[in-house]
Amino acid sequence: MVRRTRFIRHAAVAAAALLLSAGLAPAASADGVTTGPDPVAVQLDAYWTAARMAAALPGDAGKGAVAGPSTRAATPKVDGPRPGEYIPPSHSFDGMPQAGTFFWTDATNTGRTCSGSVVRSPDHDLVLSAGHCLAGYSGTSPKRHLAFVPQYHDGLKPFGIFPIKTNGVYVSQEYYDLGEHAGAEYDFGFAVTEPNQDGTLLQDAVGGVKLLTDTGYFHAPVRMIGYPGGAQKPLECWSWTTKWASDDPADPGTFPRIACDAFVGGTSGGPMLVPTFDGWGVIGVIGGYHTGGNTPQISYSAYFGDATLDLYRDAISGEPPAGPAA
Repeated sequence: MVRRTRFIRHAAVAAAALLLSAGLAPAASADGVTTGPDPVAVQLDAYWTAARMAAALPGDAGKGAVAGPSTRAATPKVDGPRPGEYIPPSHSFDGMPQAGTFFWTDATNTGRTCSGSVVRSPDHDLVLSAGHCLAGYSGTSPKRHLAFVPQYHDGLKPFGIFPIKTNGVYVSQEYYDLGEHAGAEYDFGFAVTEPNQDGTLLQDAVGGVKLLTDTGYFHAPVRMIGYPGGAQKPLECWSWTTKWASDDPADPGTFPRIACDAFVGGTSGGPMLVPTFDGWGVIGVIGGYHTGGNTPQISYSAYFGDATLDLYRDAISGEPPAGPAA
């Protein structure tokens, strides 16, 4: 285990150095087009004050809800660290431009949050998250102040706030039909944004990560980022992913599994990133098996394969989004 830990640490340092040496900054668009102030973004910017954002509760209350010795008593299926397993630590930081958090208000007008990341797209406007974070906003559902804030930290919106377009939330029809447990293999989604209050497109403001599909289950190093509900800064952890075949008939499937400490409610939808030659690639988001895991130490993702790529193509082509069966 000592050798594996050293390998991950050295690989993480090397990957970080490579990315820094490449000078990876937020990418501007080729034309640098802005569309003028977006009145919806202006309204959302006024609504989501620092106090409201800080008070928002996790939109994924189940993630990491059970911890410590009580885990197995509360959850009959295996979900959590194995005896003697090394759990890489996480730490808070000021974030990265391509990762951020969604804010919205639920039916009781309570603020909620989930994590997400900006993925590269032709229209420079797409955010990736977990299906269980976004499923309530499909079709013509009210947006209820739904917006995305990249690199949110300490009450700040350093790149502004980006509204989610009406009918701009894409979650697989299989996820709606099967539900968050039986449909755990489809627990991913995309949200199409509008420009921020300055009229700037999301990817033009912050750059984007590359969506990677069919890359297998085993990756190292993996940089995982997520926003715990109520926290002023996101968490970051370097680890590796392995293959997890579900032992729970209620959550069937095979999922990437990752050990990282302290990933609790609010972190769902946060990206699992790997270094690529031209930036970062995303191979998963916190979700899937048990909607991301019942303990703060172990997280999961739905596997990114053909279904993920099909949903991405629907989102970038403007196809009508799926929704719950009538």
